[in-house]
Amino acid sequence: MRRRSPAPPSPLPQRDGVDPVRVRLPAGEAWPTVRDHLVARLAAGPGVIDGMLEAGLIVDADGRPVPRDGAYVPGMFVWFHRELPDEERVPFALDVVYRDEHLVVADKPHFLATTPRGSHVAETALARLRRESGIPTLSAAHRLDRLTAGLVLFTVRPEERGAYQSLFRDKRVAKEYEAVAPYDPALTLPRTVRSRIVKERGVMAAREVEGEPNAVSRVELLEHLDGTVRDRPVQEGLARYRLTPRTGQTHQLRVHMSGLGVPILGDPLYPVVTGPVAPGDFRRPLQLLARALEFTDPVTGREHRFVSPRVLEAWSSYEEWAR
Repeated sequence: MRRRSPAPPSPLPQRDGVDPVRVRLPAGEAWPTVRDHLVARLAAGPGVIDGMLEAGLIVDADGRPVPRDGAYVPGMFVWFHRELPDEERVPFALDVVYRDEHLVVADKPHFLATTPRGSHVAETALARLRRESGIPTLSAAHRLDRLTAGLVLFTVRPEERGAYQSLFRDKRVAKEYEAVAPYDPALTLPRTVRSRIVKERGVMAAREVEGEPNAVSRVELLEHLDGTVRDRPVQEGLARYRLTPRTGQTHQLRVHMSGLGVPILGDPLYPVVTGPVAPGDFRRPLQLLARALEFTDPVTGREHRFVSPRVLEAWSSYEEWAR
């Protein structure tokens, strides 16, 4: 089987921390012009592709504008910058907890997407970190749900990205999460939850089904609040949990906690879909935190353990009442 040649470097710089879009014209297809293919493939509004071509905004590997009647050449690459959507700024800091010449570990706030996707493009952890750090080559080695806060690992050098991504793919990273959820004295903990989780395209919530387990989570109770603390009323039956995923299915911890009857506070999907969260609504963050990452650095051989200093809002507010 013939292997594809690697893509040439982008002739366009990043814009606002966001890479330009790269399109490879497929082999085995025949179109009269590049323009005809892009109109069919990109499903842009009427006249959008024509306007971009006329303005010289779509370029080839040498950075030359593609003419409106430019011939379709199979295997050719073209680049352009997408029109950035209007995005609500997430008004919380993205903190860096570690940085060296190989990696950056950031502590992501709730509501900030990890990487550009859909309506979240410039207002993402990756784009913001590129802008703030001045490192345009940063890439995410893994992802964290937009509603989940906590630690995310980014790579500095493109040639090392695969080595760090393989840590997560091969389950060589020990990950710890923390959650605030209802307290159920009848729930026996600690326990390991095993189930089969499926997430269908276009459906917001994942679900558990019969079959061979593909999701494994360790759930431990750290502490809980009763009805009162120092004679002051607090929300009854609230607890703090340590969650240790052994696998990485979509929404795995959220699904497992809901299945145990103690859904994570602020969850708009489990056990009942009430979301999505409206843009600009930051009032009720999901009380789930990626607390720690631990692994052996595949490039330097160093033993790393990173811990987020964040305190989940629902827990800290009740602690303050107790003072």
